[in-house]
Amino acid sequence: MTYFLGALVCALSLAGLTGCATYVARPLPQAVSLANDVRTLSVSTASMPFRALSSHQFDPSDGLDIDEVAMLAVARNPQLKVARDSLGLTRAQAFAAGLLPDPTLAMSSDHPSNGAVGNTSALNLNLGFDVGSLLARSSRTAAAGAEVDRVNLDLLWQEWQVVSQSRLLFTRLRSQDRLLAVLQRSRDLFLAMATRSHQALLAGNVTLDTATGDLAALQAVERQINELQRMQLQDMLALNGLLGLAADVRLDLVGDPEPATQDLPALRAGVTERLARRPDLLALQAGYRSQEATYRGAVLAQFPALNVGVTRARDTSGLYTLGFGLSLSLPILNANRGNIAFEQATRTKLFDEYQQRLDAAHAEVDAALVNIPLLQAQRARTNAGAAELGRLAQRADQAFRDGNLTAGDRTRMTTAWTDKQVEALQLREALMEQDIALQTLLGLELARPLDPSLAPSPKPSETETPR
Repeated sequence: MTYFLGALVCALSLAGLTGCATYVARPLPQAVSLANDVRTLSVSTASMPFRALSSHQFDPSDGLDIDEVAMLAVARNPQLKVARDSLGLTRAQAFAAGLLPDPTLAMSSDHPSNGAVGNTSALNLNLGFDVGSLLARSSRTAAAGAEVDRVNLDLLWQEWQVVSQSRLLFTRLRSQDRLLAVLQRSRDLFLAMATRSHQALLAGNVTLDTATGDLAALQAVERQINELQRMQLQDMLALNGLLGLAADVRLDLVGDPEPATQDLPALRAGVTERLARRPDLLALQAGYRSQEATYRGAVLAQFPALNVGVTRARDTSGLYTLGFGLSLSLPILNANRGNIAFEQATRTKLFDEYQQRLDAAHAEVDAALVNIPLLQAQRARTNAGAAELGRLAQRADQAFRDGNLTAGDRTRMTTAWTDKQVEALQLREALMEQDIALQTLLGLELARPLDPSLAPSPKPSETETPR
């Protein structure tokens, strides 16, 4: 019998070894992975998690529009790559939570040193199993499954945030291009005016005040251009970093989208329904479910831990015995009360965090819905004012050429027109950014209605073709 048990132990050990994982070293990278040429990149549209992106063709050969920039951001953003790795880690933890514990095997042997004739070595074999782990398995697997949902939903929300950030930077850069064109036209005009004033001053045809006014207007526009170019560089570097591109890559951005026309009353009426589908709030709900299961497992763990086993023994006289063993903890001093208190406090914290996030989400949407009509009205008035000042500036220039208007009055009128154009472009950008913010807050372009059992979205893929 002893030899049979020994053979059985060896067989079980060998069977366990055949399923063991093997270690393979993976050295750290020695080179950066930042792309240097957008034209060599491709993005799989089928892997895009959002409706507007999954139906859009990615073709960088003719420049990048706002959706293509967003697609590239989802596929290449470094932070999203790490977040997807975290999802894989959570899935591995969920797999581990569902595994049963291995049984334990103990063996001991005693050799008599001064026994009588006929004594033999004593042998003791014990095969045990932790029964208490079976009771906690359902709580562990429920908590781990909810945690996978949470991380998956968090990933979807991070992807949506990256899409929003890429669109925001695209909008700013395109608006800055338009603003730079306006300022450069004004600079050319003021440069011509300042040159003529300087020549007239040297000829004694104008006063110093007139020449100084034109030069001051030119310098003011130059200052605006310098500030704008610094902002452009900062936003360009931010967008390149978001897309996983080298800092010196120059993006050819095409298209100039206008702010969307939103049905604000309908959006206001559907705020509750839309927020119920928002991934970050669903992630918090999944995290709360995971904590509920963890708390329930801590309560179950206060009951006595049970371990059962079978013992096969032989004493020194050669007598074989077969026995049954049972060990039971006595929950008198600890009873897992510390862990129960901790998990209960954690659940309370998650409850309050969800309430705070839900309240903040409603407040942010309300603020956006109030702000958009104000920006729309201001933009309409400013556009009308810019058009009127443009006509007056042209008449003022003609009047100056005819000798019916002073140079100072013409400069002031041209400056006012430039300032109004700048204001109109800034309001347009502000309205576009507010529209992007509203889309982000309400998740208007999510791929599908979400629920706690959301299946993991496919990992966005991108490949770099050989040059």
